[in-house]
Amino acid sequence: MTSQLLATPQPVPAGAIVQWGWLTITVANLLVVLGMVVVFVLALVLPFPTAHEDDEP
Repeated sequence: MTSQLLATPQPVPAGAIVQWGWLTITVANLLVVLGMVVVFVLALVLPFPTAHEDDEP
């Protein structure tokens, strides 16, 4: 049984594909790219933590 599975590999489906003009991308990759864009925008918008004047000795 195991030798039959190894002898005839089946192709793995790529998943859902989105086509928009010249751009063709899988839904999984599109979600990863959108998540990276959201993290990048949050890194630009959120302020860095700063020390308060009350915390200094």
